Amino acid sequence: MTYLSGPLPRIIAHRGLAIEAPENTLLAFLRALNAGATHLETDVHASADGVAVISHDPDLTRVAGRSVRVDQLTIAELRRIQLGDGQTFCSLTEALDAFPQARFNIDIKDTASAAPAAAAILKASATDRVLITSFDEKRRRAAVDALPGVASSASVSRFLPAIAAAKAGSVSAVRRALRGLVAVQVPERQSGVRLVSRRTVRILHAAGVEVHVWTVNDPADMTRLLDLGVDGLVTDRCDALKALVDARI
Repeated sequence: MTYLSGPLPRIIAHRGLAIEAPENTLLAFLRALNAGATHLETDVHASADGVAVISHDPDLTRVAGRSVRVDQLTIAELRRIQLGDGQTFCSLTEALDAFPQARFNIDIKDTASAAPAAAAILKASATDRVLITSFDEKRRRAAVDALPGVASSASVSRFLPAIAAAKAGSVSAVRRALRGLVAVQVPERQSGVRLVSRRTVRILHAAGVEVHVWTVNDPADMTRLLDLGVDGLVTDRCDALKALVDARI
């Protein structure tokens, strides 16, 4: 599985490197890879004509100042919308084709995007270099079931019992909760509850899964989490994380 190949830690660029490029665009992905990202984190929604479009938000308000949803526009219409720096919306197919060696962490944001996302991955012969994730288990399964052998991380309904089992120290219960998954991708804390600690990382590792923490931008937090043994960090500053990792070697 190419997605999990290479040395640790995973430097997972959150929507690319969007310091001087619009997020989730080909330029942001290029800059992230040039800055040392090992993986590209991104999101997909379905366009009006059933294409998996790279976009975090369901609508264009924040990124383009337009009160319209992604699923109300065709891919051709989305490509005409300027996001800055000469960038427009792109399809998942375009991103996979533009970076044929890159490893992608793909969040399925709506039910309608699961099938076209899987089709794009199959078309690009990219099953071994992507990871499928979603907060929603039905969305995650809809994509994963169409991609035999693909890597996947836990949805909310899978990682919450796994974290509880890890806190209780039960490796077997964690293994049962995460059967078929290769990673948990979680914030360090959620609603005031610590999810990531040295103990939970140790138990999750014993159950055979990697631990990736999001979204970590402060170098002190990066250092502390790496010292806990986490396997990867999802970050808006892959450049800073790469420099930190290099300094630790």
